[in-house]
Amino acid sequence: EPRKATRDELARVHTADYLDEIDRASGRATMLDPDTFTSPETVEIAYLAAGAAVDAALVAWRTGEPVLALVRPPGHHAEPDRAMGFCLFNNIAVAAAAVRAAGAGRVAVVDIDVHHGNGTQSAFYADPTVLFISSHQYPFYPGTGAASEDGTGAGTGFTVNLPLPAGTVDQAFQTTYATRVIPALEKFKPDLLLVSAGFDAHEHDPLGQMRLTTAGIQHVLTILDDAAVRLCGHRIALVTEGGYELTALRACLEGAIRVLS
Repeated sequence: EPRKATRDELARVHTADYLDEIDRASGRATMLDPDTFTSPETVEIAYLAAGAAVDAALVAWRTGEPVLALVRPPGHHAEPDRAMGFCLFNNIAVAAAAVRAAGAGRVAVVDIDVHHGNGTQSAFYADPTVLFISSHQYPFYPGTGAASEDGTGAGTGFTVNLPLPAGTVDQAFQTTYATRVIPALEKFKPDLLLVSAGFDAHEHDPLGQMRLTTAGIQHVLTILDDAAVRLCGHRIALVTEGGYELTALRACLEGAIRVLS
């Protein structure tokens, strides 16, 4: 069972003013941005989603057992100071920050969602202890994620964006991971690998135009899982993000469970 993320955990990523804004939406139906609404229960569920992501990351880091956190709302679009793209709290960024606070030296976050994880990038753009890698359809919502966006200050080189065109199929996606993502992880040597497991790059998803199959997505998860075994003692946690065609989402989740087990 998930537990609610604490204010301190959320405050490692989000501003105090923003957390106050979200708390004011509790129990109400509101519009936080043109794509992001709340119902009366949304804020409570968002706290639980972030708490589940934190605990998933901590369990994976402490035990070496792979974990899958099944959460909604998703999180990777949530900026430190605003909701965006269905996301209230940046679940995976909050989880990465929690593991760092608990003593992990280096955390890698890999985002396989069809959309760029702009909020996760913002959270760690100047941080050399968190490697953020995102493959995503480009140009596409939210408009960020160009290859030239590679960090700032001490964090330069620790953001890796891999923009892919609409219509990308399994072979190109898998080649990107084999030739770009895995070498970056090997160089970074993370203590923990977190995956923003969005499944909206699937060929049947209505919100993206990439053409990945269930088998293709499962193959990329296998590549990442194998890397976690080699690089960090199988310390890997997946946190769900997008995925809006239910049959495809179910198949991808079943594939993820097969990979991790």
